[in-house]
Order: sequence, then structure tokens, then C-alpha cells
Amino acid sequence: MKIRLENGQEYRGESFGYPKNAIGEVVFNTLMCGYVEALTDPSYHGQILLLTYPLQGNYGVPDSLFESRRIQVSGLLIANHALYPAHFKHAHTLQEWLYSQKIPALHQVNTRALTQYLREKSTMKGLLVSQEGEYPQAAEVDTIIYSEEECVFHSGDLKVLVIDIGCKRNIIRSLCCRGVTVICIPWWKDWEQYIPECNGVVISNGPGNPNQYVELITRVKGLITLDMPIFGICLGHQLLSLAAGAVIEKMAYGHRSVNQPVRDERTRKCYITSQNHGYMVVKETLPEDWMPWFTNLNDYSNEGMYHKYKPIRSVQFHPEASPGPNDTAFLFDEFVYDMNAYGRTISVSSKYKAIENQVYDLEIRK
Repeated sequence: MKIRLENGQEYRGESFGYPKNAIGEVVFNTLMCGYVEALTDPSYHGQILLLTYPLQGNYGVPDSLFESRRIQVSGLLIANHALYPAHFKHAHTLQEWLYSQKIPALHQVNTRALTQYLREKSTMKGLLVSQEGEYPQAAEVDTIIYSEEECVFHSGDLKVLVIDIGCKRNIIRSLCCRGVTVICIPWWKDWEQYIPECNGVVISNGPGNPNQYVELITRVKGLITLDMPIFGICLGHQLLSLAAGAVIEKMAYGHRSVNQPVRDERTRKCYITSQNHGYMVVKETLPEDWMPWFTNLNDYSNEGMYHKYKPIRSVQFHPEASPGPNDTAFLFDEFVYDMNAYGRTISVSSKYKAIENQVYDLEIRK
């Protein structure tokens, strides 16, 4: 069994997930724990995830606290997996979980060599071969999520519209825990009709190349003409940047870890953040009314921006963490403060009252 990169380079391994082949962009993450949250992160949709930490599955898989309904990666590559995990919330082994959701995986992979190769050559597509037979075609790779789910989570008088491009559940938890009612609408549906009811808008994280969301970028252009609080996270940051007129570039191997240092350019304070992205905003292309907000202290790439005159801002990292540090969770407090200042309070559409709190296993905790 093996992982074959698009340039012909191969690395051997042993199959321990579901016996099928998969294709996707091979990306690596350096996290030491948090594989459950990473595997269910919609930003990884359609990718083959390489975890660099040498032991995975040692605390098993719980029945909750996922970041979406299912595993989002198309395949998994690790060095070693634990057959007998130990944790009081352990319900399944990593192998059982992968098999139940039909996700192929390899262990005994030389993850150090593969990671070094990707750092040198940059990320590329790969074919994960866990069984002999027909191989998937590149055309099968789909990095856009078309969620059908429309939900409301009643938690207070303030209301925020979340444009769901692949939203992590902890974004919704983070808002609800601050007493905000969340109206979550898939990005491709008619979310504009709910703006008059809301005090603010969050543009969520999600998978894929931001330039492929042509229609959504046009709609976001209309959104930023409004004088209301808007908060973009990860892909949401990139889409806001494109709508404002900035340029996006693909990174050599991206930022995928839970220990990325960033600096707030207003206060000069530094924070450790959780990140998962393969594209970046070219800060020199930000229009006149937009200012760089955060900077990555490893490579000095842009990590956020804000509007000079409007309550619009965005970050390239994940302030909701899950996994990772909570250093920048205060950004949700600042956003809620902006919504309070904006001060509109209108009742939620009756359309949603029958389906409130219908997201599977959201586990909002105050």
C-alpha cells in the first residue's frame, strides 16, 4: 500500500482504514493532539491529511465534540496508530471510526520524509492506494461543500447570520456561549433575505480555493457596502479580501497547525493560534480603506484585516480553536461588542422556529 504523489514520488505504508483508494491534495498538520477535530474540520474536505506527530489514536474517538457531522478528509496518513486507546470518553478506536465512515488510511508511513518532501516541493495531489484495483480520477476531487442545513440556535436577543461555507461547530458554540442567537444558512442559498433581522454577519471557514467561489464573492461585495458588523474567519477572510479588491496567492505548503504565532499590528501583542489554510492574502494589494490586522511571525504573511471606517474585520486563523489554543477567543467578544453597538433587535423568522437546534450533536455549552 502506498501514497503516490502527482510527480511520481511514492511512500509505502500499511492500510488500516476502509479498503479503498482516494485522491486529493496531500497536506500536513503538525498538531500533537486534536485529530478528532482536525478530521471533522470541513476545511479539510477532499484532502489527504498527513499528521506529523508519530502516534495517533492514543485517546480514541468520543461520541461527540466533532466539528461537523462526519470525517471530511478523503484519506489519512500517519506513522503509528494506537490499537488500545485510553481515555474516559473513548468510544471507538481511530481505526473503527475510519472504517465506519469509509475513509482509507495508511500507517507505518515515513511521515517525516514525506513532510520534508512537501516542504521542499510544495503541496501536490496524491493517490492513496489502500487496495489494488481501479484508481479514482482527478475529476472526482470536490473541494466545495453544498450543505442543505438551515438552522437557528436561540441564545439571546442579539442575532448573527452565519454564512456557512463549511462552518466548524465551535464557531457556532463560541457565539451561542456569548448569548447570541445564530441563524446559519448555506452559502449558496438566499441568505440576504435574513440580513434585516440580524445585528451582524459571520462568513465562516471552508475548503478549497477562494477564487472558485465567484458568485459568492460578488454577493459579499454587496454585503460590505452595508454599515453593519461583519467578521470573516479563514476562508471568510479570503473572500472578504477578494470582494474588497485584494489578491490571493497559493502558499507553498500552507499553515496547518495549532502553534502559529501572530502579531496584532494595532497593539503589537502576540498570540499563538490554530490555523488551517493553503492560500493567503497579499497584504500589499489591500485597498486604501483596508488595513492589515494580524501578521504571521514565521513568514510575515497576512493573518487578518479590518476596515478603517466600518465594523468589518477578518482573520486568517481560527479564534474558535478546536483544536488548539484559545488565545484569540476574545475576538468573538469584540464582535459581540460591535453587534451591541449596532443595536438592532428583530425577531427571528417564524420559518425557523420549527427547526431550531437541529444541527446534529452541536453540544453548545455555556
